[in-house]
Amino acid sequence: MTNTYPVAPELDVTQWINTLRPNTLAELRGRVVVLHAFQMLCPGCVSHGLPQAAAIHEAFPAADVAVIGIHTVFEHHNAMTPVALEAFIHEYRIRFPVAIDRPSTTGNIPHTMEAYSMRGTPTLILIDRQGRIRLNHFGRLDDLRVGATIGQLISETALDLNSNQHQEQSAAGSGGCDDEKCSIS
Repeated sequence: MTNTYPVAPELDVTQWINTLRPNTLAELRGRVVVLHAFQMLCPGCVSHGLPQAAAIHEAFPAADVAVIGIHTVFEHHNAMTPVALEAFIHEYRIRFPVAIDRPSTTGNIPHTMEAYSMRGTPTLILIDRQGRIRLNHFGRLDDLRVGATIGQLISETALDLNSNQHQEQSAAGSGGCDDEKCSIS
């Protein structure tokens, strides 16, 4: 029995920070892509998610792993502006590229957040070298497990791309923020 993985939809964003030009998933094919969806006012993002993304960015060679932050705002829209985000990124010394998710014109859920069926922040998405979603995790995830999964994705060859499925979805919670995550109401 073979497992199939969904192809990662392209990012639908309005602006990039910490990069000279926009990144596309198509251009990143051949590398493992780590998408970290966050909000700068999400306690779990600030205490767990962003430090984990920064550690991944420092630990793995850029030739093998691309880390991208996605600022995906579904609450407190007036407080989390691009100008505030730029200051936040500077103060927290975030070194990897950060994209601003395109806001919805019909509701609160931004475009990329909706395309990836995210349930809140932080969300960690791992995309394999072929551009397929291998993990979609809402909330905190153990550093060792994340590192091991990234290492496995780096080492995969064309012969074993369908060997072990690592996509998971956490149980949906009620809306609001706690120390680990902010969920959609």
